Amino acid sequence: MQPARSRIFGSTRELGSLKRFLSSQELMARDKKYGSKHFEPLPVVLVKGEGVCLWDVDGKRYLDFLAGFSTVNQGHCHPRLVKVMRDQAGMLTHISRAFYSEQHGELGEYLTNLLGWEKFLPMNTGVEACDTAVKVARRWGYKVKKLPNEQATVVFAKGNFWGRSIAALSASTDPKCFTDFGPYVPRFDRVPYNDLKALEQKFKEDPTVCAFMVEPIQGEAGVVVPSDGYLKGVRDLCTKYNVLWIADEVQTGLCRTGKRLAVDYENQRPDILILGKALSGGLYPVSGILTDEKIISCLEAGTHGSTFGGNPLGIRIALEAVKVLEEENLAENARKLGEVLRQELQKLPKDIVTEFRGRGLLSGLVINKDFAEGWDICLKLKEAGLLTRPAHGQILRISPPLTITEEQLREGLNIITTVLMSYK
Repeated sequence: MQPARSRIFGSTRELGSLKRFLSSQELMARDKKYGSKHFEPLPVVLVKGEGVCLWDVDGKRYLDFLAGFSTVNQGHCHPRLVKVMRDQAGMLTHISRAFYSEQHGELGEYLTNLLGWEKFLPMNTGVEACDTAVKVARRWGYKVKKLPNEQATVVFAKGNFWGRSIAALSASTDPKCFTDFGPYVPRFDRVPYNDLKALEQKFKEDPTVCAFMVEPIQGEAGVVVPSDGYLKGVRDLCTKYNVLWIADEVQTGLCRTGKRLAVDYENQRPDILILGKALSGGLYPVSGILTDEKIISCLEAGTHGSTFGGNPLGIRIALEAVKVLEEENLAENARKLGEVLRQELQKLPKDIVTEFRGRGLLSGLVINKDFAEGWDICLKLKEAGLLTRPAHGQILRISPPLTITEEQLREGLNIITTVLMSYK
């Protein structure tokens, strides 16, 4: 009979009156048997999170250097977020937008005052918020720019990633996303990322363009940071050609890069800003767009909606999540520790790490594939007590919760350095 384990870390199955714990291998086997194989998880079964740390079913502690793909910026199970979630769950969780709630307007007021737009439209997931931005931009194209019916074109940067809905994969240039899922959404076009000449050429040759959607830093593409001046150039070109600039900050927004928003590095203001992920600190799916009255007014009653979007539970959590980021000064922590991260990782041998990318605590290490595959490195990191995943095979993501301390960061950097140097 297996020895007793703390119930904090366990999973059980009932066999009459006898309770036995499932092993991690049994749990993973069950998942594979009954789940869909559309994603390949790292082989670890997690049951507890607190701050920057995670624990598996065996009670082993890990440093989380992925943060749910930059979602738990506030750290796992932040006590303030847990409290408001419990309090709100016992009061009112869902009424749909058929009625008013106290929370909806409160979050809108807070975000618009904090970030400098006039209106906030809440949704649930990042891909829904991106889809909403595209819908609003097309509506604006017909109602304000007066484009011919069914001709509004949206341009995207190549290498973009904003989800896996039909619209998102229609904008993608990654064959893994779009192959065998057509037909695709029409009048989506693409230009190279970080290329202002190509963008202007597209605007010149196609007067039906209503919007350009771009990530200020491309996350899933491998933490690709554009040249200085690119965002200002995007703003200038969009203004010149009467095109809406949509900034997808689902991953880069809310302090991750060392500022509230990645566009703040060039002090630029997009026409539509998309937020998600850290907007709720990982406790509940909340996303949305920020824009101005002249743009959002193109939507009339009945033209957009979501059953769960703007529900009291999600909105209350989101409000507290953003307040935590502000009151705990997590943008500054990301900026300060991001410099430590850069300085230390740039010391690694160039024959192992060919490039460091990133801003703040959104970073990527490009690994020389002649030494090791990214997946194999992540498996070794797991064994050493650190969790992350590769992007595009050879780019090691480094995006811990923003609550991380310098001591915890250096502990993680030591693990990364030790594992990488073991390949020498």
